[in-house]
Amino acid sequence: MADSSFDIVSKVDKMEADNALNQAAKEISQRYDFKGVGASIEWSGEKVLMKASAEERVKAVLEVFEQKLIKRGISLRALDAGEPFASGKEYRIEAGLKNGIASEDAKKISKIIRDEAPKTVKAQIQGDELRVSSKNRDDLQATIALLKGKDLDVALQFINFR
Repeated sequence: MADSSFDIVSKVDKMEADNALNQAAKEISQRYDFKGVGASIEWSGEKVLMKASAEERVKAVLEVFEQKLIKRGISLRALDAGEPFASGKEYRIEAGLKNGIASEDAKKISKIIRDEAPKTVKAQIQGDELRVSSKNRDDLQATIALLKGKDLDVALQFINFR
């Protein structure tokens, strides 16, 4: 019998992130508490740039964006937001969306699988994703449940379950 397998990836759907950003921009333009503070949110290359005239207002812009990401099904672990910084008369926050599993995180996940998952399960690091395989599908499902229960720094998706 052939081995069953699945891949562990960390990817953000660019269209969903774009939709969340557009919804946040619309809410910011319509909300009363954002009137007259120059609040805005937009793409700046691969990063999201949030601006406002006060530090607490730019943090509120970030909160609105986070709420929209959650509604669109994007984990906040994929959002890498910096601290507010002054730029002229306004405050800014730059946030990036993490794609792919960094090699240190991949090694941590692989170690968790080696130490705590059923013994038939094997994990291989393949670039920015992990391939997990076993002869027993139940062991693979137990491994998925194990990883979902762990508090990791990356947003994980489980794909290509065969």
